[in-house]
Amino acid sequence: MRLFFVTGSLVHGGAERHAITLANRLAERGHEVHFTYVRNDPSQLPRLQVSSDCLHARRYADFSAVQRLKESFRRIRPTVVLATNPYALMYASLARPGAPLAVSLHSTFTRNAKEWLQMLAYRPLFWTADRAMFVCRRQMLHWRRRGLFARSNEVIYNGVDLDYWAPRQAVPHDDFVIGLSAVLRPEKNPVQLVEAVAMLRRRGIPARALLIGDGEMRPAIEAAAVRLGVSSQVAITGLVQDVRPHLAGCDALALTSHTEALSLAAIEAMALGLPVVHADVGGAAEMIRPGHDGFLFPAGDTGTLVDCLAALANRDVRLPMGRNARRTAETRFSERAMVERYEGSLVQLASIRSKRESLRRSATAH
Repeated sequence: MRLFFVTGSLVHGGAERHAITLANRLAERGHEVHFTYVRNDPSQLPRLQVSSDCLHARRYADFSAVQRLKESFRRIRPTVVLATNPYALMYASLARPGAPLAVSLHSTFTRNAKEWLQMLAYRPLFWTADRAMFVCRRQMLHWRRRGLFARSNEVIYNGVDLDYWAPRQAVPHDDFVIGLSAVLRPEKNPVQLVEAVAMLRRRGIPARALLIGDGEMRPAIEAAAVRLGVSSQVAITGLVQDVRPHLAGCDALALTSHTEALSLAAIEAMALGLPVVHADVGGAAEMIRPGHDGFLFPAGDTGTLVDCLAALANRDVRLPMGRNARRTAETRFSERAMVERYEGSLVQLASIRSKRESLRRSATAH
């Protein structure tokens, strides 16, 4: 197949990481893969192992960029086009690819009225798309109730490279280190982890927080740590290319987000053998069995978050749960299984093009 990926950009984010991984792995499986991103933010470009191009859009809807994409479609004649998220879908739809068009959706959250209106405007683009891929069932149901669906729809769970994310030997330490791996944006709610660390320490638990990432919430995190008297127990790494050494120094991962779809950061931590305490949003309940490989807590409920983390402060509790978390990743969230599901779905869509061309040739002949 000639596969054509379109993303909004290559910023550091889960959707972009997912698209890059999928493009690389499908190329390794012998498919001809092309990759285009709309806006010139190439932060993750070094990870991409296939031919790529930037449309250099200068505004939200840049019709010169649409024209460049149309010319690429005409030159390459893709078998199937896969857009990542609605913004990329808009460009791919406007450029009329002349091939089956699929979209993968990685969000369930609109931050403001403007974004909600944008999602309403995107709905006709989904209705005309040949397929929508959702990352969990709860996300698919959420959007279907809001009229966001394609001609066909399916759920394909995210997956990670189990060899790359293999458990590492931890360096012994006395403190209970809780990791949070994310771009520090408001919807990740990282200040809640700082509050949880302060409450745990008041209970006599030597808790520390390691926030692996950076972002606009960093000043608020640092201010909260000072206000709560735990500044020496809260560390922020800044953006790092390889989070594994940092996660290896953690005893558990906490995800305090107000919204998630199916968190790659959670799956990565589970593959590394860490139990995960996750706000019950998005597909968290499809990923974690409470008391087996992690815990769930109501989003925003710091008291319950603290109770869950306090249970994991006990090594005899967290170590077996960490082993269970690894087994969950192996059986349900492997990268290989994810890639095979996408490949099968795209092959099925490619047959749509073959049928269309056969019908067109038949009509022309008569």
